[in-house]
Amino acid sequence: MFKKLVKNERGLTLIELLAVVVILGIIAAIAIPAIGGMINNSRVDAHIANAKQIANSARLMVTTDNLDIDTTGTSITLGALITANHIEDITDPSSDANYDRTETTVLVIENAEGNTEYQVQLSDGTTDYVDTPLPNAEELDREDIINE
Repeated sequence: MFKKLVKNERGLTLIELLAVVVILGIIAAIAIPAIGGMINNSRVDAHIANAKQIANSARLMVTTDNLDIDTTGTSITLGALITANHIEDITDPSSDANYDRTETTVLVIENAEGNTEYQVQLSDGTTDYVDTPLPNAEELDREDIINE
């Protein structure tokens, strides 16, 4: 009797197999855009971290080199920061190359309250990654970064 029951078992039917494929397709359709969004967000977060690191190196340059800062601002290039050994080349997470040394700049401004602001423009030479007007590097968030 047991052999008779085992003989009648044939495995998966075509309908069951199609149901599994449809379920896997639905899961993939949900997961792929979510993973793409997470990758984009991680690139944007890397740009923000890089901008803050560049601003901190400019802060170091301002204090060690006794630069005069006023309300019109002083522009410091990434190349100047690298030459002064305040920072090393930083990789652009969007292009996997380094940021452009002349186009990536920090604008150091003394604001109306007498505080110093560090506004960073990240660039790979063709694309500027920070939306204008430039915000203070300490206040950067995802909406300020252009990542295409």
